[in-house]
Amino acid sequence: MCGRTSCHLPRDALTRACAYLDRQGRRQLPQWRDPDKYCPSYNKSPQSSSPVLLSRLHFEKDADSSDRIIFPMRWGLVPSWFKESDPSKLQFNTSNCRSDTIMEKQSFKAPLGKGRRCVVLADGFYEWQRCQGTNQRQPYFIYFPQSKTEKSGENSGSDSLNNKEEVWDNWRLLTMAGIFDCWEPPKGERLYSYSIITVDSCRGLSDIHSRMPAILDGEEAVSKWLDFGEVSTQEALKLIHPIDNITFHPVSPVVNNSRNNTPECLAPADLLVKKEPKASGSSQRMMQWLATKSPKKEVPDSPKKDASGLPQWSSQFLQKSPLPTKRGASSSLLDRWLKQEKEDEPVAKRPNS
Repeated sequence: MCGRTSCHLPRDALTRACAYLDRQGRRQLPQWRDPDKYCPSYNKSPQSSSPVLLSRLHFEKDADSSDRIIFPMRWGLVPSWFKESDPSKLQFNTSNCRSDTIMEKQSFKAPLGKGRRCVVLADGFYEWQRCQGTNQRQPYFIYFPQSKTEKSGENSGSDSLNNKEEVWDNWRLLTMAGIFDCWEPPKGERLYSYSIITVDSCRGLSDIHSRMPAILDGEEAVSKWLDFGEVSTQEALKLIHPIDNITFHPVSPVVNNSRNNTPECLAPADLLVKKEPKASGSSQRMMQWLATKSPKKEVPDSPKKDASGLPQWSSQFLQKSPLPTKRGASSSLLDRWLKQEKEDEPVAKRPNS
């Protein structure tokens, strides 16, 4: 499932991060619809507003279906046939939509049949793993592996496409497949809302949770999902499956409260050893990686040193952890990225910059 995300970039940076090639191969920036409704946040929960990508053809009959717009929508699909005056009175949860039942439930089948496909944008999403033998849960931040770049942040104040080969070379946004609908209340404005499609977790995430968002990995997958004018529903649904190109790190329990909206929500957490781990290469590599996330603390000379706060890692989970070197590199990049954010005015305090 997916019940919490982060999407903290200011509007201009988010626009550049969504640059795409149109049908003629020209690099374009998506235009905004209702941009004032976008509020950057490190901790977005259902019923809040989040930015989604969708085809311009949904709003302009003469538009090319490959052209894109960014539209902040309510997270939690409200079906067009809903009769109540308050969407909070909806009796079932529509923040997620299972891929295996999407064609069985009218709330999702109807908008999908109309081509109402969207791509939900986020830095990444959060998931909680139950700690063995306790009632505690350890949160994780899950995202695309990030590539290091030498020119990250250059010309960040310009949306011009003329002088740059790429308009964004910083954090790669997570692109999740979704469907949306339009509900017209008895009184008031139309409400656009969406649901994130979920699939069985990939092998690397299965020990954290059994479900994960349907992630569209790459420009081709995003284009096909959005282009309902050229790509049929049956063809688009072939894109909905688990992917392994994903990485993660543990984060602080501060994210558990959706009212907390600070960079600490997605910063790598330091998990301390409570007792000596089993003698395995996987355990040693994991603890070495975790130790690098807390540069202000010394690494204990002996793993026997008592401390508290470590989830009960299973050896199976450690063995299944995907590409630890990539995860470490991504977290290191995240550290630098967050440090740069702190040096400037906090993004969360200037949502429309």
